[in-house]
Amino acid sequence: MKLTYGGMLDAVAPLRADQLALSTDDGDFTWAEFDQRTNALARGFAEMGVKPGDKICFLLPNSTAFVDLLGACFKGRFVHVNANFRYQSHELEYILDNSDSVALVFDPRFAQQVTGMSSGVKERLLLIEGSSSTDPVLAQTTTAKLIASHDGAPLNIERSSDDLVFIYTGGTTGMPKGVMWQQKEQIKGLLAGRLSDGVLPQTVEDFVARLDEPKPFERVLVASPLMHAAGMYAAINALFHGGHVVITDNADRFNAAKHWELIDKYQVDALGLIGDAFAKPLLDAFEAGTFDGSSLRLMASSGALWSREVKLGLLKHLPQLTLYDSLGSSEAQSFGVSMMTADSESTTSEFKIGDDCRVVREDGKSVEPGSGEVGMLVRDGAKPLGYYKDKAKTAALFQDVEGRRFIKTGDMCTVDADGTVQLLGRGSQCINTGGEKVFPGEVEAVIVQHPKLYDALVFGVSDPKWGQAVQAVARVNPNARADADEIRQYLRQFIAGYKIPKRIVITTEDLRLANGKPAYDKAKALFAEAFS
Repeated sequence: MKLTYGGMLDAVAPLRADQLALSTDDGDFTWAEFDQRTNALARGFAEMGVKPGDKICFLLPNSTAFVDLLGACFKGRFVHVNANFRYQSHELEYILDNSDSVALVFDPRFAQQVTGMSSGVKERLLLIEGSSSTDPVLAQTTTAKLIASHDGAPLNIERSSDDLVFIYTGGTTGMPKGVMWQQKEQIKGLLAGRLSDGVLPQTVEDFVARLDEPKPFERVLVASPLMHAAGMYAAINALFHGGHVVITDNADRFNAAKHWELIDKYQVDALGLIGDAFAKPLLDAFEAGTFDGSSLRLMASSGALWSREVKLGLLKHLPQLTLYDSLGSSEAQSFGVSMMTADSESTTSEFKIGDDCRVVREDGKSVEPGSGEVGMLVRDGAKPLGYYKDKAKTAALFQDVEGRRFIKTGDMCTVDADGTVQLLGRGSQCINTGGEKVFPGEVEAVIVQHPKLYDALVFGVSDPKWGQAVQAVARVNPNARADADEIRQYLRQFIAGYKIPKRIVITTEDLRLANGKPAYDKAKALFAEAFS
């Protein structure tokens, strides 16, 4: 049997039947229970008319419903479509229409976004509440009711490794785009590098025979939103290795102290997060509390900047940790890694790239290591099919380099003589100020090292003298005070004068979207308000 997510879950469940598969705010679920719940939910959707290949949109926080639905999609051959639960009604409509979703599963707290959609969209959809209640309020049914009213026995259906998973981009550079992944490509990317001999299993039977080789992390707390690729991959990776996924609802706010409580309660050995937006509050909560944390062996981040200073703070208290900083995107799984332990330091935005990656100039020529020249990271290996219903952007996503087809990441960087890359940020955000190019990511990586700051976003603003002027909004630590001049003086120690923001707005507001991505529109609005 070819490797598929549904087939892997089917095979793992009886081997781990009495062990915990999932712990949420609703309680604990064994593998036998998780297996039955996901089978029943898949049957429920099929009875409602959802067919293999149909898209189901998730408007859910980290919850039992999200993981149950993910498993049901894999087993029933339905296509996962992620939506940011902070989207307004018109933004949600865009995702539903663009993806051709036939069903929307939503948390009852997000009912306002659903009721605010046009009647035409609502009428064509199956509306289902992702809830532990069997009594729907605004929808045809609930996930709990579907589970309770359907058989939980194995589905016994034939699946294909070509079955799709959609991951919608965060929309930070234009409208969100649906990245089409075949399951075989996602699985190849997730398994790459995990096996000692480097030989990937080709069938479910081969995979199960090597389930514990090497021994994976068994108890994984996913702090990242599951609607974000990093969070979803962390949960998938733990589940198809027969592990135990721990989650708590982060929709209203990120409760760092509660995460440490869960780590100690379940003896969690791996934690998935998104950069400093999660790591800084975690460090502060640990220092303010009386937590143990000794079970934790790995912290893994992807999708946002994770500063060296915060890493050092975590290692000071938990020296057994390995801090795994992965460079990736919705279009390309991990293509760069920065590892840090108590015995081995790394700098912010410094990554080692694999053999299947290149750094290339606009003309497609590889950048010479140590030259200081800026290029874009491109990646071979596991690749998506492209963007759903967008042939032009799909064509622009790929580039031929040295006779091979690579996927463009959009990330600009320089390459040191030893092959280490220094990440600068997305090329689309590059600021041209007086003829000099400034990459926001490079400046942000320095600003966030200021001990009084939690986060910072850098962007260009039209300027009659410079063309574009470098500007910034910085989120201050709630327990500290900082002013713009102090931050600018700090920056002079590390970067050239033309890269230093001309003006800096200080705020206590969160500068991240719910999926951990930078909220540049919000930052620009705060800046405009301050200088209007």
